[in-house]
Amino acid sequence: MNTVFNIIVIVQVLSALTIIGLVLLQHGKGADMGAAFGSGASGSLFGATGSSNFLSKSTGLAAAIFFIATLALVYLGNHRTVASGGVMDNLPAAPAPAAAIPATTAAPATAPAAASASASVSTSAAASVPAPSTGSAQSNQIPK
Repeated sequence: MNTVFNIIVIVQVLSALTIIGLVLLQHGKGADMGAAFGSGASGSLFGATGSSNFLSKSTGLAAAIFFIATLALVYLGNHRTVASGGVMDNLPAAPAPAAAIPATTAAPATAPAAASASASVSTSAAASVPAPSTGSAQSNQIPK
């Protein structure tokens, strides 16, 4: 549908440029104004100009093509389907960010309740503060 719309726009622009060129090439009626004031051909100023020539017929054809292209653009513009949603809805899904802190191991299941409670406190504290490492992954971070 978009290709047809673009082709019709191109036809309309070309026909408009053709009309401009043909109108500028034609000999206007105003050029015979001097004939009205004493020259021998004064009857042709307000009378019939005779049969139309090639330029005037070509201008009429270009005007008809322009008119048809305009009507086609109006028809296609009114019956165009509108995509639902906004521009951001058509973006591809971004990958999920990797976890910044690696998962820590949980307390053993056979430990007594008191040891388990103290172990869970230490693992939660360890989960909130990352362990320092000397690898290249941590070299660009500022220490606190």
